[in-house]
Amino acid sequence: MGLKLIANDTDDLKVMAGTLQDAIIRVGDIALDMPQRSLTLRASRFRHENARPERIESGLRIDNVMEMRSQGIDRTEPDAFLVLLNASFEPTDEPSGKLTLTFAGGGRLQVDVEALDIILADIGDPRRTRHRPDHDLL
Repeated sequence: MGLKLIANDTDDLKVMAGTLQDAIIRVGDIALDMPQRSLTLRASRFRHENARPERIESGLRIDNVMEMRSQGIDRTEPDAFLVLLNASFEPTDEPSGKLTLTFAGGGRLQVDVEALDIILADIGDPRRTRHRPDHDLL
């Protein structure tokens, strides 16, 4: 059974950010649905919690989205890949705030949310990888 996490506060988000560190996301797999006020991302997550070097497909859904901005990400290149480094939250008028997803190379998604409401769920089976991230975890 795959991992499933929910983040409703900054402590939850820290755990989720560590779990998602080094996830590979295809730009075309970032979907903003303003009528549903949600942002979804499909990611190939490195399984830091496992001793074997593995990746697993995962879905990330962010709800209560009011607005999204991207910086340093060419949204016209759907086949480009991003590597997620961190996710952080800055309250503005609690429970509202700015969720920032930071990617290698300086790209960022900034999401204004009414409240933190994020679900991460693994989908599919893990697969072995020869490539292990070579840096400290968050």
